[in-house]
Amino acid sequence: MDIALDLGTANARLRINDQENAIDEPSVIAFNKENNEILAYGRDAYEMLGKTSARIDVVFPLEGSVIAESGLVEELVNIFLSEVCTSRVVMPRVVACIPGEITEVEKRAIVGAISSFGVRRVLLIEAAKAAAFGTGLDIMSPHGAMVVDMGAGTIDAAVMSLGGMAVSKTVKIAGNAMDEEIIKYIRRQHGLIIGKAMARNCKESIGCVLDPDEKSVFRAKGRDSLRGLPRAVEVNAVEIAECFSDITNTIVNTVIDVLEDTPPELLGDIHTDGIVLTGGLAQMRGMAELIEKETGIFVRVARDPADSVVAGCFKATRFIEEAEAQRANLNPLMTVY
Repeated sequence: MDIALDLGTANARLRINDQENAIDEPSVIAFNKENNEILAYGRDAYEMLGKTSARIDVVFPLEGSVIAESGLVEELVNIFLSEVCTSRVVMPRVVACIPGEITEVEKRAIVGAISSFGVRRVLLIEAAKAAAFGTGLDIMSPHGAMVVDMGAGTIDAAVMSLGGMAVSKTVKIAGNAMDEEIIKYIRRQHGLIIGKAMARNCKESIGCVLDPDEKSVFRAKGRDSLRGLPRAVEVNAVEIAECFSDITNTIVNTVIDVLEDTPPELLGDIHTDGIVLTGGLAQMRGMAELIEKETGIFVRVARDPADSVVAGCFKATRFIEEAEAQRANLNPLMTVY
């Protein structure tokens, strides 16, 4: 049994066939701080965010797609894998994605969390490379392809050819950073304290990074910072776009930096084929248009941007035997553990 795992900062996705996700849940877990008992995970835990008593903690145990709380990540991975592996007789092999720029210690932490379930093999693949497979790009040929994977924790921009990364760059400023900017802006400008879930709803409802519509508004509810009483305010898309300006500049500059470091031959291929955006943040209004405007290169959003990485991880399972035998020089999978 081969399993594809996208253990993302905001959402975990797990796939055991080429059609649909077996698991698609928020990467969040709720536990009792007094005895460390797991109370809820996934969507059930996300619904508890900001609404718990003092003895219950709700956390996202991954930050920037790397492990922040190793014990909780192991619990989360074990729960998800046990839902699809009903029998321990057949030990699965797992292909998991990682950010493009990650330390050896962080790699081993991810492998250790997955291995704690008792899998037979763990193989790793860079998120941008998996996203390219998921969108149907041929990165095994001597032809340049550029993908920008935009998640909650990281932005991974990469140019690929012959199964490897020619140029890549990862920045840990993405969707979650936008949520934090919304929280700070609404408190500073409107004197209202809101939670992460409210900020995320605001981002998904009216978030726009290019030519926002002032008539697009969101009603944010929270606590008055002075009186401590419940209150609501309306914010418009122009205000929210202003929150994002520094982050969107970082994203655009990351794409430009990768293009500037790309060899001319591969750059010609990208100019012809364009740039593909994947990840949940790729769906934000105006994101593709903004990058296209700043780079002068055609930009398109993948058909299923949020599922591109896990779909690519599953397609990469066909290289597992070659990776185990170390037969192929052009193997997209990184390591066998």
